[in-house]
Amino acid sequence: MTALPPRPVTLTGQYVALVPLAPDHLDDLFAAGGGDAEVWRWLTGPPPRTREELGGWMGRLLGDPAYVPFAVVHRASGRAVGWTTLLDVVVPDERLEIGWTWYGRDHWRSPVNTETKLLLLTYAFEGLGMGRVQLKTDHLNERSQAAIARLGARREGVLRRHRRRADGSWRDSVYFSLLADEWPEAKARLTVRLAEG
Repeated sequence: MTALPPRPVTLTGQYVALVPLAPDHLDDLFAAGGGDAEVWRWLTGPPPRTREELGGWMGRLLGDPAYVPFAVVHRASGRAVGWTTLLDVVVPDERLEIGWTWYGRDHWRSPVNTETKLLLLTYAFEGLGMGRVQLKTDHLNERSQAAIARLGARREGVLRRHRRRADGSWRDSVYFSLLADEWPEAKARLTVRLAEG
């Protein structure tokens, strides 16, 4: 199968629905994580302290064709509780990245991240025919590294002095990947983990 470029679609699971990010999600998103420095600690730039600042971040994301952003909607409440994106898409090489992901703190250590990644990985491998999905995080963000490893992704290496943090210091980026032939086993594990809550 020749890989296809991702497009804004709705991906629905038991706990979350991933819907194309839109300005209508701003109030929910600010309520979920706006002004919470810990939620934004590992993302590029200062944490959005106001609804307008978060709207600025959202506007830049929506205005950049390099990103396919999704609002993560908690199905039980019907509210957007974070966002995630597909980026660094190279269709001829059958690869993309999942990143720029955050959730409100109330949804950490819940099924939200597991199902979000299950939906995105299923879409990437089975819907788009990708051969490689990569994820990256700050080398100091141990919580994120552990979560990525639990997806079944393999740690590949570290890009040193890769990106400047909001405070001006330099981060090293830890790269992980999952390949198409590894996906069936990873999908089975994620499905079991999601069923266990």
